[in-house]
Amino acid sequence: MITAIYPGTFDPITNGHSDIVARAACLFDNVIVAVAKSTSKTTAFTIDERVAMAREACAGLERVEVRSFDGLMTNFARERQAKVIVRGLRAVSDFENEFQMAGMNRHLNNEAETVFLMPAEHLSFISSSLVREVASYGGDVGNFVHESVKTALQERLAR
Repeated sequence: MITAIYPGTFDPITNGHSDIVARAACLFDNVIVAVAKSTSKTTAFTIDERVAMAREACAGLERVEVRSFDGLMTNFARERQAKVIVRGLRAVSDFENEFQMAGMNRHLNNEAETVFLMPAEHLSFISSSLVREVASYGGDVGNFVHESVKTALQERLAR
């Protein structure tokens, strides 16, 4: 049984993220979507909100669970006995940072191997920050996020 962990802030989870989760679920026995509690990023949504949105977006995917974690992701991966760290690559510009992170993760937990997956081409330009920006200007983000995430964004921005 191979468990893979897909870590991120998922603020919010996008259809690109969900596509990566679905692809990982076809490759590995179990996939843990690991939503980061502490982060250097200022998040628009709380950890509980981000976990709830990820659970909604991943509902129906077999062998996928969503959990929050705090601290080093490599420690969380070790605790969950994950042997694979899944990272998404949208464009070449993502590679340099992801390559550096993969090297550090290998140093911190050499029992887990990083695997890079790419979302479907029509989702490759989507990022959480871009979705938040478009939504903040009243743009329709329905093609980029799960319906429940779209609703959460609209409610958050209406405040």
